[in-house]
Amino acid sequence: MPTREHAMPRIVFLDRDSLQARVRAPAFDHDWQDHAGTAQDQVVQRLAGATVAITNKVPLRAAAIEQLPDLRMVAIAATGTDNVDLAACRARGIVVSNIRNYSLVSVPEHCFTLLLALRRNLRAYVADVEAGRWERSPRFCLLDHPIGDLAGSRLGIVGYGALGKKVAQLGRAFGMEIAATSRSKVAEPGVTELPLDELLASSDVVSLHLPLTDATRHLIGARELGLMQPHALLINTARGGLVDEAALAAALRDGRIGGAGFDVLSQEPPSPDNPLLRLRLPNFILTPHVAWASGGAMQTLADMLVDNIEAWAAGRPTNVV
Repeated sequence: MPTREHAMPRIVFLDRDSLQARVRAPAFDHDWQDHAGTAQDQVVQRLAGATVAITNKVPLRAAAIEQLPDLRMVAIAATGTDNVDLAACRARGIVVSNIRNYSLVSVPEHCFTLLLALRRNLRAYVADVEAGRWERSPRFCLLDHPIGDLAGSRLGIVGYGALGKKVAQLGRAFGMEIAATSRSKVAEPGVTELPLDELLASSDVVSLHLPLTDATRHLIGARELGLMQPHALLINTARGGLVDEAALAAALRDGRIGGAGFDVLSQEPPSPDNPLLRLRLPNFILTPHVAWASGGAMQTLADMLVDNIEAWAAGRPTNVV
């Protein structure tokens, strides 16, 4: 086990309440401590003497890492790694492992929940019913908002990894044409590989499935939104920072794109002045970062989290970033 021979590994979960699943005990002697949540100024105190730090979204920065001489592993209870200073961990030889491909059902289904609600104007029709407009209708139905079909439209996927491929699979089931842009070559029958600008300009729906890095931050800004068709929808279940939120709010208010469905924001929890948070438009849906969070997905994540810790303890770390 990669720790001091005389010390039982101490495992500290900084934000246990972020994971609503059963977390089994690792199959080796250890000391485990849970914290429901952890503020930034509590990180060093709570990780003092810890061998393994578990974090979902609590930031673990270089200044904190420098004060944690016993730390040997960071187990991220998520896929995204932008909350951990990877360079500082590598400099100290601290193993960092994340969770991969645990939400291959939950995220694509949420993506299509947003997409279908927008394309069929679900919010507007529900609001009409709640306002009593159906009761006062002279006809058997209301037809005040346009309804579109997914079949025959183009789904443009930005980032064609495991999640992007699952979204494409659902798109095909709805009869959609699939286009994609990716860092690696898209060699898949039935998928049209396009440069980003061409994908944006030709797609009826654009869905983002990328990690947030310096290269992808604000990948979609005012210029890119201007390339999209006036009826096109933008779906983001990946990372909020991929999109310039002020530019998106302006595009939606001005009717320059057809709508947007977001599950993520650049800061979470969001600040009150986020331009998307108070946007009250029938063609914009915002959910609170729950695309990943089906019961099945969270249990898979919890199991993989402990798998990663056990693999590290056995000297064979997995999912290392």
